[in-house]
Amino acid sequence: MHALRRFFAILLTSVMGVTLAVPALAQAPRNWQLGMQDAASPVAERLQSLHDLVFWIITVITIFVAGLLIYVMWRFNSKRNPVASNFSHHTGLEIAWTAIPVLILVVIAIPSFRLVFFEDRTQNADMTIKVTGHQWYWEYSYPDSGNLNFRSDYIRDEDLKPGMKRLLEVDNPLVLPIGKNVRILTTSADVIHSFFIPSLGVQRYSIPGRTIETWVRIDKAGTFYGQCNQICGTNHSYMPIAVVGVPPAEFQAWEKTAKVKFAAGEPIPAPALAPSAEHTTIRVAQVQP
Repeated sequence: MHALRRFFAILLTSVMGVTLAVPALAQAPRNWQLGMQDAASPVAERLQSLHDLVFWIITVITIFVAGLLIYVMWRFNSKRNPVASNFSHHTGLEIAWTAIPVLILVVIAIPSFRLVFFEDRTQNADMTIKVTGHQWYWEYSYPDSGNLNFRSDYIRDEDLKPGMKRLLEVDNPLVLPIGKNVRILTTSADVIHSFFIPSLGVQRYSIPGRTIETWVRIDKAGTFYGQCNQICGTNHSYMPIAVVGVPPAEFQAWEKTAKVKFAAGEPIPAPALAPSAEHTTIRVAQVQP
């Protein structure tokens, strides 16, 4: 019995160590990453909250089932019970192992359904962005900005500068103002793609002939990376997404410059973030779905 208690102590310590020792993560994937990227939007925060809830539920279930199996192997082995029990029905146990899982699923389902409705769309959009997937690049349109339109391609390895992230950097990132509710409309010009930015809690399929809606509100300035999350052909891995969140005043300045340069067919860089802006956080009232 002492060995059994020691086993559970080691198991629980290991699980808590892995969970609590995860450092704050950046807005891009890292080597040996165990947890999620830092949440930078209300949807991402709710996603991570639901993940944590489910994680602890399944952890408790796993420990309970493992402990039950170990106890059964110790208490009812052939040496201690040379003659097997002969019963095959227990009404109380059957009710328990039916009712308890149902209650657990209800506990998981309620916040899951609330999250699905919350991330679906916003009723109070400050601006709209249209995202079109192509083989193999992304096209961004700003209907509220005189139909400003441009394409975003990944930066090849030979063109990467020191500090750039391979297969994540793009020539023309999607620039959005922080603290604003942005409606995102996704579609595709050829095959099925998926617009996926983990730290912003955004993931929507881009399907030919369909327009699918979601939304985002970036709460802190910075660059947030994602990728096409649906295998779409030979160059599927070369469809990164880079979203740059900037203060509204900087967005307006970028918007004016972008209209001129993209109209002329010239590439335009994203606005440079001040060192302090990388950690700027915007707190506004929670949006109701």
